[in-house]
Amino acid sequence: MKVTIILGSIREGRKSDRVAKHLHALLEKAEGVEPYLLDLREHPLPQYEYRWADVESPDPNLPKVGQLLANSDGMILVSPEYHGSYTGVLKNAIDHYWKEFGKKVIGVVSTGSGRMGGINASTEMQQLILSLGAYPIPKKLLVPLIQEVYSPEGEPQNEKMEKDANKFVHEFLWLTQAVKTAKEKALSLS
Repeated sequence: MKVTIILGSIREGRKSDRVAKHLHALLEKAEGVEPYLLDLREHPLPQYEYRWADVESPDPNLPKVGQLLANSDGMILVSPEYHGSYTGVLKNAIDHYWKEFGKKVIGVVSTGSGRMGGINASTEMQQLILSLGAYPIPKKLLVPLIQEVYSPEGEPQNEKMEKDANKFVHEFLWLTQAVKTAKEKALSLS
């Protein structure tokens, strides 16, 4: 099963990469899972003007990232909360690849420097996922006080964060596998 984690923060001094690293490590340990961490800082995308597959792209990142997402069985969106929402760079990426998200399971992870853990961003991301025709997992991973609960290397600094992340990954993988199996069964019947 192929899973892509999309890290939607590119700013200097970001902290949401910490939880993305941890989730990647958890997914690497899961049997039969091939995780990929798509860091939008390392794969910069131009401002959305056209869908990458509809025209010949002058940007080599567009088709590469598009193929990665098209081949993914599930995705996890990771974004800090900026002014009550997710990041513009994440929205730009989704605008480029909206078809690649359809009928896939997508998990939501939001971070914040305060105690709310980016709850507003997480709610907006789940609404966006539904608008894409995809399946958000009901459990969101909210990461409050990101600067305290994760080390710069992506290690959780308390038992609760470790437990929450493990439960999130378990539920994400369960639903992703269930949807993948249902899709394969439907294809075999057609």
